Amino acid sequence: MPKLIATDLDGTLIRTDGTVSERTVAAVARAEEAGIPVVMVTGRPPRWMHGIARQLGHRGQAICANGAVLYDLHTEEIVSRRTIDTELLTETIALLRAELPELRFAVEYGEGFVFESRYHLGKWDASALGGSPVDDEKGLLDRPATKLLALHPPTDVDALFQEAHRVVGDLVTITHSSGRALLEISAPGVTKASALSDYCAARSLTPSDVIAFGDMPNDLPMLTWAGRAYAMGNAHHQVLAAVPLRTETNDHDGVARVLESLLDDPS
Repeated sequence: MPKLIATDLDGTLIRTDGTVSERTVAAVARAEEAGIPVVMVTGRPPRWMHGIARQLGHRGQAICANGAVLYDLHTEEIVSRRTIDTELLTETIALLRAELPELRFAVEYGEGFVFESRYHLGKWDASALGGSPVDDEKGLLDRPATKLLALHPPTDVDALFQEAHRVVGDLVTITHSSGRALLEISAPGVTKASALSDYCAARSLTPSDVIAFGDMPNDLPMLTWAGRAYAMGNAHHQVLAAVPLRTETNDHDGVARVLESLLDDPS
């Protein structure tokens, strides 16, 4: 039996329609009743956690922004954060803009974010998502960021990642998770795995105590760190190639199926 369950949200615990199934809610509740904490490890910022946390009845902590933020779901307060300082933020944006001029940027702080006027998320309005527009690039660089977002017009996101990694991969941590051409950039060394490792070490847990679930490249550090890990049936091809264990898709209760199996047969 694991001593901790670490799960991604979008594309993993959450269905395509944005909801969590009753079966999954019940499986998470059973795990926690059995004394196994369930930690949500997500690329989402804290402000996107409220509804999911309520639906799951979860009263613990979550790792947000791909490992940059530890967030208390009970008090709805940020416990700690690891940020990109303004000097590194400035350098990263300048280098990326020089090589990939079509990129448009937004900067996450944890509580909110700012974005350039060209930063459009299709059907999503950036302002409605908690963002504030800035008049010029200086507005992106006012203070340290938990995450830098770099949006490109539709293109192959894997190729975009490779190019961006060539340019600034030795300065920052780059990943992606949405399926669109949107790069998610964190401070050097900040990943879901680094944050989960710190979280577990503070509780005297080791990787072998952890079971993890995920579907996208930003989950790979966590999935390869955990003692046991499952790729969702709908996972990105890089995740499917790297993670031998599989479960059903997010729309077919993949996480719940594994948890039920563990709880029904603890041996």
